[in-house]
Amino acid sequence: MEPFVRVSGVVAPLDRVNVDTDQIIPAQFLKRIERTGFGQFLFYTWRLNADGSPNPDFILNKPGYENTSILVAGRNFGAGSSREHAPWALLDYGIRAIIAPSFADIFHKNCFENGIAPVILPEAQVREIMEKAQAQPGYRLTVDLEHCRITETGDEGLNIPFVMHDDPDTHEFRRHSLLNGQDEIDLVLEQEDKIGAFEASRGPHGGVLSVGRKA
Repeated sequence: MEPFVRVSGVVAPLDRVNVDTDQIIPAQFLKRIERTGFGQFLFYTWRLNADGSPNPDFILNKPGYENTSILVAGRNFGAGSSREHAPWALLDYGIRAIIAPSFADIFHKNCFENGIAPVILPEAQVREIMEKAQAQPGYRLTVDLEHCRITETGDEGLNIPFVMHDDPDTHEFRRHSLLNGQDEIDLVLEQEDKIGAFEASRGPHGGVLSVGRKA
């Protein structure tokens, strides 16, 4: 997983609440077995017309929002099914951070497992960013995970702290994992020596049979 330290980029305002995973990546595109190539199907029914042409009214198709890397949206982003294809599609499209007041639980976890920072801010601050991004196509922010701050360019711009989880310990654990590009498999492999030592201590037939022989 690519480490996430900081991302600076264009902010796209998706002014909708309860955006669900079927809207992020419709079910008919879940047949691929690799994690790449899903970006072309991101927000498919919103981004494209029935004939496959770009929908000019959708935010990602409007001038100034090309190469978006930060998405700002309403509460409960990522609701619906648990499909991991949703963050795969966002990441493949180029989205590295999502700013919202809240996230659906499973989608929230899947973001961490795929190198996307799910940034939680109060609704008033999300609204402020949303309105700036709507009024200024090409509006840019920096999401700095090292210092957990969102900033604008310049001395007088936004400079606000953020969290990625309401629980401080979980926030710090997830922050550490993203900064180091570690998913759950990587974290397990860090303990490979300890796991090997434990397995060796159980004997050739495993712990239960070893105990039985001693008895």
